[in-house]
Amino acid sequence: MTIIDIHPHIISDDPERYPPAPLFGKRSDWSQERPSTAEALIKAMDDAGVAKAAVVHSSTTYGFDNSYVIDSCNRYKDRLVAVGSVDMPDDNAPAVIKNWVEKNLAGLRIFTGGSTKAFDPSELENPKAFKAWEMVEELNLPVCIQTGPVGLPQVRMLAEKFPRANIILDHLGRPDILDGPPYDNAASLFGMADLPNIYLKLTPRIFGDVNKEKASAETFFPRVVEAFGAQRMAWGSNFPNSQGTLKEILETAERGLACLNDEDRAWIFGKTAQKLYPSLR
Repeated sequence: MTIIDIHPHIISDDPERYPPAPLFGKRSDWSQERPSTAEALIKAMDDAGVAKAAVVHSSTTYGFDNSYVIDSCNRYKDRLVAVGSVDMPDDNAPAVIKNWVEKNLAGLRIFTGGSTKAFDPSELENPKAFKAWEMVEELNLPVCIQTGPVGLPQVRMLAEKFPRANIILDHLGRPDILDGPPYDNAASLFGMADLPNIYLKLTPRIFGDVNKEKASAETFFPRVVEAFGAQRMAWGSNFPNSQGTLKEILETAERGLACLNDEDRAWIFGKTAQKLYPSLR
């Protein structure tokens, strides 16, 4: 089984060439405490048995300057593709997106909150961003969205308005699953299953939550596969943001998904990633 990671991050060790300028003015703690260069990521991938990765730009380190993730992924074209961030409501966003794509950008990510600020989904419904979304459809770029349940109505609106845009929910949209089966508290997540262009990213957050209170991997993951299908689910390590080595993070995910059949796991650990990012094939 080919294993592909669609959510590692990288941080340069050369702040003069790639100066930090974090989104919202606050740099994430993890990017200072556990920085990992592209070279360190490649070594971690080799140690873990991860073949390829879609590297997610750290907007809480570099804002909208995708230079480091683009330069790094271009150095390792056989292993990595770049997922960057753009100021979507900006009037120049369509041209900016096209410019980054010409430099081999493979996807986009919208950060509405998380490690450095509370979620604010207002950007998602800003009509000024719709021109950027039209460019996303034109260029066939997948878009990761970092939000919580508060932002799912806006994500639904975007998925319906731009049906040719594949939208990936970072961390599954952070559902509350601690009530256990039938997971009524996660109804807003399961309510997105009817949208064929919504994809789910399984990261350490969910593999931790399935071991808490009334939740379990054996009851939650089959429920998600039943609703969305494994072909719309992909694994992401969140390395080095999440604690542990990449190998340890992968092993935790493999244990969590052991309740699924081989075909479903093959999609989640690789084939869905290749569907979203064709250059990873």
